[in-house]
Amino acid sequence: MQNRQTLWTKNYTLLTVATVLGAAGAVAGNFALSFLVFDKTGSTLAAALSLAIQFIPNIFIPLLAAPWLDRLPRKPFLVLGDATNGILYALGGLFLLRYPFSYIGYLFFSLQLACLGSFDSLVYNSIFPNLIPAGMEHKGYTISSMLYPVVYVVMAPLAAVMMDHLGVGGILLIQGGLSLIAAAIESNISIQEENRMENHSFSLGLWWQDLKDGLAYLKQERGIANIFLHSAVTGGIGQGSSPLLVAFFRSTPGLSAAMYAMFSVAEFLGRSLGGFFHYRVKIPKEKQYGFVFLIQQTYAVMDLCLLWIPYPLMLANRFFCGFLGINSATTREAAIQSYIPDTMRARLNAFQNIFFGAVCFVLTLCVGLLGELFPYPICISLCALVDIIFGWLTIWRVRRDIFPIYLAQSTESAAEPGN
Repeated sequence: MQNRQTLWTKNYTLLTVATVLGAAGAVAGNFALSFLVFDKTGSTLAAALSLAIQFIPNIFIPLLAAPWLDRLPRKPFLVLGDATNGILYALGGLFLLRYPFSYIGYLFFSLQLACLGSFDSLVYNSIFPNLIPAGMEHKGYTISSMLYPVVYVVMAPLAAVMMDHLGVGGILLIQGGLSLIAAAIESNISIQEENRMENHSFSLGLWWQDLKDGLAYLKQERGIANIFLHSAVTGGIGQGSSPLLVAFFRSTPGLSAAMYAMFSVAEFLGRSLGGFFHYRVKIPKEKQYGFVFLIQQTYAVMDLCLLWIPYPLMLANRFFCGFLGINSATTREAAIQSYIPDTMRARLNAFQNIFFGAVCFVLTLCVGLLGELFPYPICISLCALVDIIFGWLTIWRVRRDIFPIYLAQSTESAAEPGN
């Protein structure tokens, strides 16, 4: 009898559980901190600056770390990163429980966490494809894409309640504990990783040569480069819009933080349905490019009208975007990670993080400044319009280079339903 193929191997299950625990703490902590900053400062620009500064490490941390991550085993870095993250959040929680909030101190704390988070993200994205069973990439990335929104819809309303009873300091202590547990779980992952240092020693010359190899690959692969750039602009617009949405719900009569949290509930429902659709329905390779581009444009149009419609329609808007977004992101990410070689994955993901960090830093500040000058609905619409135009200038303009990326994927192995 042929063995039944399953996505849920020991390694994939352990990493998924650890990711859920880490995400649960991160959602609660970030939700509480986002409202704390705006409540203490009353400025969207100050809130945007606290968010923008977190993208600075994405500009230089990946450059320093990526070449070594392509040569050394990645699991030890994965475990150490979550353990350090837990310790830092616990220390931050203890500080807030004993001392008053300091905006400058918060910026410094955010910068430390962002440095660690940039490194952790690079490690995770580099090791994750190697923990997915062969032929199960679409299912693996679908589950991964659903984890954060599922956790968010549970933890965001809970965080709103915990803010009143435990305070932000108490929430950060919980977040630290969850990260430490996640590190302990990840330590049980069993994976054979190659040490590609060979007979080389750590040197600036070897590091620089590896970076040049990665840049040469991107120069040759215009499709990958344009996808990275488009993702950075789209992500930057999304991140920059977050403080404006917080301010809009905080300052508009009849709206509240709880109603803002319901945005996530609506998007979660959409992503859940979209994830179930993507898990069960395989989009043919030759149709994936058009499928992803259409979704990206539709998502931007939905953002364009988001704050101009009644609240119930806002929820419907987020539901529809959640359904579309997970299908687009999962299809794109599975194609990219299957296309790029494992020996260069950390470097290429590093360049993507650098694009993302640099663009997000600039756009977050620009969008925050817009929030000081114009009504929030106008700002969100202008951001969406930029998103639409940039999609045509990148993804559509170089479609002949991007289309083969989707075609190059291996055929997904047939698996029984429920795997």
